[in-house]
Amino acid sequence: MSKRNEKQKITVSIYGQQYTVVGEEPPAHVKEVAQTVDQKMREIKKRNPYLDTTRLAVLTAVNIVDDYIKLTKENERLNEKVKQQRTTGDE
Repeated sequence: MSKRNEKQKITVSIYGQQYTVVGEEPPAHVKEVAQTVDQKMREIKKRNPYLDTTRLAVLTAVNIVDDYIKLTKENERLNEKVKQQRTTGDE
């Protein structure tokens, strides 16, 4: 049984290409990340069928980082709201 801080190799498929990912995350997490990237690439390609793979990959990265930043800001906003509720006693 592997421990979380041990590096593991896992092969995933993203947009028809095989990639070997080496890291400390559990294989299920790596597969989920790869599936999310693959899904996003296919979604963008469907809307922009003439994109080459490089541009598709960059637009996918931009879209995923956009989602990440929005979620991070929303998380910060909610954490601040919880913090204020705890100090004021409001619920």
